[in-house]
Amino acid sequence: MCVNLTAFHPAGLPLRRQSRRKRFVPPARSYPIGSPRPPMASLWRAATGFAAKPEADYDGVEFWSNPERAGWLTKQGEYIKTWRRRWFVLKQGKLFWFKDSAVTRASRPRGVIPVASCLTVKGAEDILNKQYAFELSTRSDTMYFIADSEKEKEDWINSIGRSIVQHSRSVTDSEVVDYDSKR
Repeated sequence: MCVNLTAFHPAGLPLRRQSRRKRFVPPARSYPIGSPRPPMASLWRAATGFAAKPEADYDGVEFWSNPERAGWLTKQGEYIKTWRRRWFVLKQGKLFWFKDSAVTRASRPRGVIPVASCLTVKGAEDILNKQYAFELSTRSDTMYFIADSEKEKEDWINSIGRSIVQHSRSVTDSEVVDYDSKR
């Protein structure tokens, strides 16, 4: 008979098994003691290699006053594909979105899409199986939105489509036609 004595205490008591789980050892501080820690977003960008979105995307657009179109849309998230209701503002060839509708000069958009980079805007109910859905496509990405009604969906598609035409590089100012003024 063979007995494994490695699992017993010299006094005959069973040994507590050592956990194989590694203990967390915090990294050495790379910032001076007492200084504020960097925000988690910047840590995430540093760890993943994603660069911060520059505020130059606004290009001096005063999104808080006299937008071409503004209203609530439900937007699918970029990384986590959940649906969130956001306030959208279309102005000077940029589609901004915010968490709430109280947009002021101090507001910071949650995101911005330059419509000049967009190729198409069209209905997407059949793709998403959701009523009043539409899509906005660029060369590399397709973004999905849901309006509150059929009229809102059509108004957004028309407004974004008009903005795509006005801000595309292939159209000169003399070629832009204002279809609303001809009604």
